Amino acid sequence: MSTAQQEREDKYDVGADFAVPDLHDLVPPGGRLNEDTVTLDNDYFDTTDRDLLRHHVTLRRRSGDTDAGWQLKVPDRKARTEIRVPLGADESVPDELATLISGVALGKPVHPVASISTVRRRRRMLDPDGNLLTEVADDTVHATAAAAAAGDGAVASEWREVEVELGERGDGKLLEAIGERLTRDDARPSRYPSKLSRALHPNGAGLADDGPGADDSGAEAVRELLTAYLDTQVQAIIGGDVWLRRGLDPVHATRVGIRRFRSTLRVFKKLFDPAARTRLDEELSWYAGVLGEVRDRQVQRARFAAAVTDLPDELVLGPVAARIENDLLGEQLRYRAEVMATVDGDRYRAVLAELARWRTAPPLTEDATAGARGLKKAARKARRKADKRLAAALDDGDDEALHRARKAAKRARYAGELTRGLVGKKKGKKRVAAYKKVQKVLGEHQDSVVALGTLRALGARAGSTGGENGFTFGLLYGLELQAAQRAREDAARLTT
Repeated sequence: MSTAQQEREDKYDVGADFAVPDLHDLVPPGGRLNEDTVTLDNDYFDTTDRDLLRHHVTLRRRSGDTDAGWQLKVPDRKARTEIRVPLGADESVPDELATLISGVALGKPVHPVASISTVRRRRRMLDPDGNLLTEVADDTVHATAAAAAAGDGAVASEWREVEVELGERGDGKLLEAIGERLTRDDARPSRYPSKLSRALHPNGAGLADDGPGADDSGAEAVRELLTAYLDTQVQAIIGGDVWLRRGLDPVHATRVGIRRFRSTLRVFKKLFDPAARTRLDEELSWYAGVLGEVRDRQVQRARFAAAVTDLPDELVLGPVAARIENDLLGEQLRYRAEVMATVDGDRYRAVLAELARWRTAPPLTEDATAGARGLKKAARKARRKADKRLAAALDDGDDEALHRARKAAKRARYAGELTRGLVGKKKGKKRVAAYKKVQKVLGEHQDSVVALGTLRALGARAGSTGGENGFTFGLLYGLELQAAQRAREDAARLTT
């Protein structure tokens, strides 16, 4: 049986003579700082093509003094989640974990790619009740990795690093305070996302540069900004893949990651190779559509259930709630089955493989050499387009025009997120908030529009079924018409 927990940690590269600074003054009153030393032995698994590593997913079998077991680490937008399975009778990957990584591994088999032994000097900060606030791990690492090319032999390396991991009762301020103290004493934020990455690339091969170069074009800064934003969205998509296979519900979060990625492709389209951009945009649109069928039913079930609950009992004629739940849940489960079939298909695996390439090396054009100026110009154009579409849609009241205005507002919002650091924190935050509000109001309108079609179908079925009638569905239909009108009026007020 597996367990899962979120983790947040910062990694630092340090020299052989680095001394971890004293942390006793950061311990809360009544708390304590425990120190000990443990040995951790890990065997890491991946495909021959390192597909897990490319998506920042790690699978390892740990033995040693503590924390033994199988551990799968999966990225997300804000933190990583670690899924643990106890050690079995043999050293083969447990079936449960093999299923979870089957998408990221693109259906390929995994095998050991590195063995890493760590002598860890731990400083565990506890609160007065014994809860872990943070652990500072001073690691001396010895690694042996399989060579990238057959016949080259194993690659051995060793280094020292410090990891600061937040405990279940710790907060980000404590993490920052320890980080400031470490960097003051010459620790450097690690260029490597994991020990495995460093073991496989001990000389830094394949990693991004440390920072923007000295050229005046700003192309490197643009590449880093775009890559970081796109990488964050891929984390949501990859996390969603694993959570789907775990039987959880990541549909909404995955779709949001896809929307942000596609918005970047469209708003900043001049910065990307046209053929590669168009191809990936089409494929992401396809997958988002598959997920959308599930998401629509989720939204409608919750929406209609709340609406029926709010009605007086005398206006709910027949088994209305049961009709809504049974019909929509049945459709939702059928579409989820289609999603699960999709994520085991070759087309979907090709999308994940393409995303792995984009997250580290998006195919930029010469327009990217315009630097920040090009990004800000594209974001400004997205804002103008959103404003223009909203004004035009409000003039004629067309539902489809309002839906297009909503999508334009989303793109303006996401472009504002990406360029927020270029225009100033306060101004950038204000712009994002403004288009988020437009998106929300127009989203309420679109939800009502979609609900109208569903209610019409449900009412027709109820009206032709013995023991039921369509009265309540007609009433709900009328309420949705009113809700759509209110959303139009709210949107109009946002333009004044």
